[in-house]
Amino acid sequence: MKKRNWFWNALIVLTLVTCILAFVAHYKNWTKVEGDEFQILSGIYYQKILFSDIDKVSMVDKLPALERASGFSVTTTEKGVFRDSISNHKVYVFVDDLEQQKIKLEYKDSLELFLNFKDSLRTQEQFKFFKANVMKEE
Repeated sequence: MKKRNWFWNALIVLTLVTCILAFVAHYKNWTKVEGDEFQILSGIYYQKILFSDIDKVSMVDKLPALERASGFSVTTTEKGVFRDSISNHKVYVFVDDLEQQKIKLEYKDSLELFLNFKDSLRTQEQFKFFKANVMKEE
């Protein structure tokens, strides 16, 4: 029996670990609130939004017509950076389930972010949290 080179074994293990880490990073939206800012991470997509920068918070059923700048769609998941085909503004999408309602954040006058979680109750809680914090700033 021929012995495998240790290099190829290490490369296979490293590739598997990288694939697992990429899956975990994109699997869901990782959110964090620190002081007066909201942070969201999903894979390579990251946004940091100050509550004072948020102009409007609303719930929407569908995403508007968007053109993908970078990102991906898998079944009901859609994440990435898009452009609004009408206004040509950047739109950040962190949607875990396209079939559920999404939180729409409008901030810094022209930027938009759409967000939801696989769990609709968590999406509702996050929406209430945004509403309460945006109302404090006004």
